[in-house]
Amino acid sequence: MRIELLSVADCPNVDRVRELLRTCLGSRRMRVDVVERVGDFPSPTVLVDGVDVTGTPVETGARCRLDLPTEEQILAALDTAH
Repeated sequence: MRIELLSVADCPNVDRVRELLRTCLGSRRMRVDVVERVGDFPSPTVLVDGVDVTGTPVETGARCRLDLPTEEQILAALDTAH
């Protein structure tokens, strides 16, 4: 399983989503390295095996997201991939 956290530099929401992702992995007792990439992405984006957990197609373009990944979305993606 490959998990990525995509963001733009100085994104005000990335810390919150990073912590939520850690909490979700912990609740499933999963030890997976999360690859963090900073660049030209909607921020923050969580990908599990290349798929955005929110169901939004993966895009480029540095911008803040209004549809932040939720705990339910992250857990569902982890359960599906596992």
